[in-house]
Amino acid sequence: MSSQIRDLQPSNLWNRFADLNSIPRPSKHEEKVCAWIVEWAKEKGLEVKQDQVDNIIIKNPATPGMEDKQIVVLQSHVDMVCQKNNDTDFDFMTEGIKMYVDGDWVRAEGTTLGADNGIGVAAIMAVLESTDIPHPQLEALFTIDEETGMTGALGLQGGHLDATILLNLDTEDDDEISIGCAGGVDLTSTGTYEPENTVTEGNTAYKVVVKGGSGGHSGMDIHKGIANANKLLNRVLLEALESVDLRVAEINGGGLRNAIPREAEAVIVVASADVDGLNSAIEATAAELNAEYKVTDPELTVNVNPAEMPATALPEDVQNALLLAIQACPVGIHRMSPDIEGLVQTSNNLARVDVKNGSVNIQCLNRSSVDSEKWDHARSIEAAFSLAGLSTEQGGAYPGWTPNPSSAAVEMLRSLYVERYNEDPRVLACHAGLECGILGTNYPDMDMASFGPNIRGAHSPDECVQISSVQKFWDFFLEALKRIPNRA
Repeated sequence: MSSQIRDLQPSNLWNRFADLNSIPRPSKHEEKVCAWIVEWAKEKGLEVKQDQVDNIIIKNPATPGMEDKQIVVLQSHVDMVCQKNNDTDFDFMTEGIKMYVDGDWVRAEGTTLGADNGIGVAAIMAVLESTDIPHPQLEALFTIDEETGMTGALGLQGGHLDATILLNLDTEDDDEISIGCAGGVDLTSTGTYEPENTVTEGNTAYKVVVKGGSGGHSGMDIHKGIANANKLLNRVLLEALESVDLRVAEINGGGLRNAIPREAEAVIVVASADVDGLNSAIEATAAELNAEYKVTDPELTVNVNPAEMPATALPEDVQNALLLAIQACPVGIHRMSPDIEGLVQTSNNLARVDVKNGSVNIQCLNRSSVDSEKWDHARSIEAAFSLAGLSTEQGGAYPGWTPNPSSAAVEMLRSLYVERYNEDPRVLACHAGLECGILGTNYPDMDMASFGPNIRGAHSPDECVQISSVQKFWDFFLEALKRIPNRA
């Protein structure tokens, strides 16, 4: 399959992408790919080092005639989101991504592709190894752990970089120049309960499964109204409780914080006499959900299947408090920006629900481009779960990137886009968590902008990157390097 990818143009970029995807690189497990990049840089005779958190910094002198240009840092992250379909047998810790060409798109077989942000890394490597691409003095910054905590960007200290311009290659629409982004904070709500025995005569166990959600990026796709499987499963259970008495034994829903959950399941116990009522209630809710989500999630299903009888379940009061707390937890868009048309300002993703064996663990990712509103929204989430007796910890907080529409780098990129494509690009902030805002805390005078090719379905097994768009992005990128302003 990778031979198909290696035959694409521009060949250096696609070959480096194929190399990257042959190496496992989950967030927080980037050791192998970092070691490979460092060795690659040494083989190319490039100056390379790793900082105290293992970010990679590679320096490359200007090509002849470009010495008077400002120094530019090219930045992308090496880790990838690891999501797969339930029926896909794949180990992200040991296997390389299995890619294939589908018309004008490159996809993966049942897993995320890693185009976010592997295409950016590959593009930078292709420039660094070239002998015929004009460019100013370059500093390549490959950060770690962007997807699950921004650890690399947060750990990068001042003094490593001399550049005055930063070009981030982590935007996912080729007609867009990103000039700002949301900040975020991870919220983890936990608690314990004393399980109760459910093995009694006359009870039956079932597994309720919500699956087939479209999923997607919890920032970039949050405005699409995509189904959150955790939220929908909770609704199914609450509405079933209006018709029959049931007890929840366990809940297992969602995965990564930055991915809208596509699947969630619960094991429940009901009296055998209530089975018909249970099925009728769930069928009614399923029909409502299919009608509500037929456009955004056409493959959504709700299934009820017999299950092995669990030994224990949640006490009734704990169960009811927990389900009501999940119902109260805000999900999706909280507020649109009043300043920038079409920009989501604040949102929350109810990413993971794990309830079993006396333990509750619920994970959210709360985003906002307004720091004060981010923290207020976090308090709302914490309040919902505190009513069920859970305690909430905050972690992985990072700041947003404040837009600077008058930046010289942004104007250069905007003018270049108009010249090449005879139309204005979309110059805007996004609701994802780009690293620029964090990097700017230690490099406050650095002029920053972000762009990239068309990537669809990021953070889900539907992730794909458009081949023709990568060529467009590459041509634009190389011309931008030629047009970097002179030093003051």
